[in-house]
Amino acid sequence: MASNSSLEQAIDKILVKTEKEILSDLEKTGSDSKNILDNALPKLQQEYDKIISDGKKEADKIEKQIVGSSDIELRNKQLLLLEEAVDKVFSKALDQIANVDRNDDYSNLIKTLLKESTNVLGTSEITVNTNTKDKDIVQSMLSQFPGSELGSDSIDCLGGIIVKSKDGSMTFDNTIDAKIERLKPLIRKEIASKFGVGN
Repeated sequence: MASNSSLEQAIDKILVKTEKEILSDLEKTGSDSKNILDNALPKLQQEYDKIISDGKKEADKIEKQIVGSSDIELRNKQLLLLEEAVDKVFSKALDQIANVDRNDDYSNLIKTLLKESTNVLGTSEITVNTNTKDKDIVQSMLSQFPGSELGSDSIDCLGGIIVKSKDGSMTFDNTIDAKIERLKPLIRKEIASKFGVGN
């Protein structure tokens, strides 16, 4: 019986010792884990803050792209609407010009176009071509420009003249069509600035 009691005491001692070692190891492991977690927490917080900050930056960037894209799209729509309106105005004006009476005012216009053309070319030795509607008016004006003659070819235009030096080295398109084409960009720019589009 005594031997059983000794055996039990020996087992109890081993169990107590093992329990203390296990508890000590657990306590040490718990303490080490707590230290690791305590040390990792600031780093995790920094990484979390960085992720949030990067996310906000990316969101701001995307927002700016969306707003910028919307602004460009709006500006393009405004420019297209303006272009359509200007084209309609030009079309209406061209219709009116095509049907204008060939009266004294129109004769004065032709005379002005002839003067301007001879000044640009630097000579009155010219051949003048015009459309069929304006041939008689141009012919009557040419007497005021010695050295000038009416060309045999009719041109397709609303009105006005194309003037060539007699040696063929210079040509000046002084038709109403050409004048309008030269003025279109300026007119468009003026209208756009009035409406605050395209700035």
